[in-house]
Amino acid sequence: MDRLLNVMTLLSLGLIVLVLMSVRRSHIRVEYSVSWLGAATVLLVLSRSRSLLEWLAPVLGLGHGSMVLVMLACCVFLVVFYRYSVVISGLKDANIALTQRVAILEFQLRALHEE
Repeated sequence: MDRLLNVMTLLSLGLIVLVLMSVRRSHIRVEYSVSWLGAATVLLVLSRSRSLLEWLAPVLGLGHGSMVLVMLACCVFLVVFYRYSVVISGLKDANIALTQRVAILEFQLRALHEE
């Protein structure tokens, strides 16, 4: 289990560094980086608190603390992916509305040119 915790710690730290570098280079917007930084921080805290994982294992009905870590990591990333699905859906709706407005303006512009 120590190896898994160490690997998760390294992956969490790597994700934090990657997100911060992406924000610095403007590859990702700050409001979207918060979700990733939050997820990486949760994983970092969980991977460094073995006693918490051992305490949660019987509470969640799992046999080992490493299973708790894997399950919680999956849950954290599912929440992040759900958040981005909501954002993408909103952007798609806004894109459709914008396309419709442009089409209406083009129609009105053509009508003015014909008069």
